[in-house]
Amino acid sequence: MKSIFYLLKDTLKIFIVFTCCTLLFYFGLRAIHTEYEDYRRYDPPKSNAVKVFNPNSQDLVDRLSLFFRLGE
Repeated sequence: MKSIFYLLKDTLKIFIVFTCCTLLFYFGLRAIHTEYEDYRRYDPPKSNAVKVFNPNSQDLVDRLSLFFRLGE
């Protein structure tokens, strides 16, 4: 009889720990989601940004040469 009581007690402990960890994980994911929900990554930059790459500045022969040399 005591072994059944200890088995139920240990099962209840594991269930409570599992439930607490699951709830912590769930609310942690929700907090991270709300933090990054309004993050606008495609807004124009607020500082003096300089465009580094201009694909129209090279003609087709130079681009093909670069493609065959570098394998890009």
